[in-house]
Amino acid sequence: MKNIFRRKSIDSLIAETKGKESLEKVLGSFELTMLGIGAIVGTGIFVLTGIAAANYSGPALVISFMIAGLACGFAALCYSEIAAMIPVAGSAYTYGYAALGEFWAWVIGWDLILEYAFAIGTVAIGWSGYFNSILESLGATLPAAITKAPFEGGFINLPAVLILVVITGVLIVGVKQSTTTNNIIVFIKLAVVLLFIVLGIGHVNPVNWHPFMPYGWKGVFAGASVIFFAYIGFDAVSTAAEEVKNPQKDLPRGIISSLIICTILYILVSAILTGMVPYFKFKNTAAPVAFALQQVGYKWGSALISVGAICGLTSVLIVMMFGQTRILFAMSRDGLLPKVFGHVNLKFHTPVKSTLLVGIITMAVAGFTPIGIVSELTNVGTLAAFIIVSASVIVLRRTEPDRERSFKVPFSPVVPLLAIISCSFLVAHLQKVTLMRFVVWLAFGLIIYFVYGYKHSTITDTKVNNQKKVI
Repeated sequence: MKNIFRRKSIDSLIAETKGKESLEKVLGSFELTMLGIGAIVGTGIFVLTGIAAANYSGPALVISFMIAGLACGFAALCYSEIAAMIPVAGSAYTYGYAALGEFWAWVIGWDLILEYAFAIGTVAIGWSGYFNSILESLGATLPAAITKAPFEGGFINLPAVLILVVITGVLIVGVKQSTTTNNIIVFIKLAVVLLFIVLGIGHVNPVNWHPFMPYGWKGVFAGASVIFFAYIGFDAVSTAAEEVKNPQKDLPRGIISSLIICTILYILVSAILTGMVPYFKFKNTAAPVAFALQQVGYKWGSALISVGAICGLTSVLIVMMFGQTRILFAMSRDGLLPKVFGHVNLKFHTPVKSTLLVGIITMAVAGFTPIGIVSELTNVGTLAAFIIVSASVIVLRRTEPDRERSFKVPFSPVVPLLAIISCSFLVAHLQKVTLMRFVVWLAFGLIIYFVYGYKHSTITDTKVNNQKKVI
């Protein structure tokens, strides 16, 4: 076990992207920016704003978004440097492998599997909430047995499962087709968000902003930890690194520009939302934006927002599931998980088997798990990934000082350290039960690593083959 911290060289990682099992390079900076917006603008605006405002931040949700956005800004700069330097599928998992060694790569890879699986589940549940809202506005109501999880009084959240069936099929067909679909949906989503801003700003009542911090600063920080989920889209952008035509320039542009655009939209929407309706009224709704418009009399606007939200959440599902499949693909290609999931289909040029596996797992999460549990588990996974990436930047500056960097984090190591500190601070404000679930997940993952991953690692195979050649 003395070799558990063995590192994979950056050159060998890049070499793997040029074989027959490599992914097709078809993405540019525009597609990456749209992927980022597709993943970021969605759940944060259309689902989690209501949960965070009612239970944590109140009208101070605006400050929660600023705090989370600042922490993400530090992490985004770190992602930009390392993604441009190591344009390989796998995101934080791959970066951890190159900088910190196999053990930490496994930890973060296993963590990312949790992050994306529960992120997809959260978004699919939100999608189901808006779908049901549209049906209700048309006079049709689905029974609770097929729209709620068992813990919520139902049997299965069927709409959430069915949308994941569709997304799985789209991703199998090909990355170019998936990004084209995403681009169209993102344009619709941004139009709907702007419509809400235009309709809602005239109905803001400053009285609804009092008390501004009903739960105090503790609630503001807890709210920031919860809505941090809303920002994980740029992490998904980095998972596409291997499929980018010019990663050295396009990846930093896509990551940073998508984060800036989305942070501005989040702050505007959260301010208007809590100004339109008292924060405590959002306690039992999974569709807060549509609910707010209903409360001020825009029933047609509510229906339109619901349609836009469904489009928005659909794009989030596309990008999140895309990211999940690429991480599973990278770990399988490295031998840490069964290699059957690391193969690229010759017809579609996509990892079909890993996509099917992700689809099945996320359908189970979305169909049978309450939204509160899945969203918080996603957050702790995201924050842990950001910490690992930020630490990797510091380490690689020391171990690979002469390697070309097309983008550099300014004021390093100060900015990476700020990213680590701010993300650790948000982790500390998550609920204890969430952290306990996360520890259990990691413990289960470590058992798999020592029983299977360590023995089947491609680094081990390489060393054995080299020894045979010497003999």
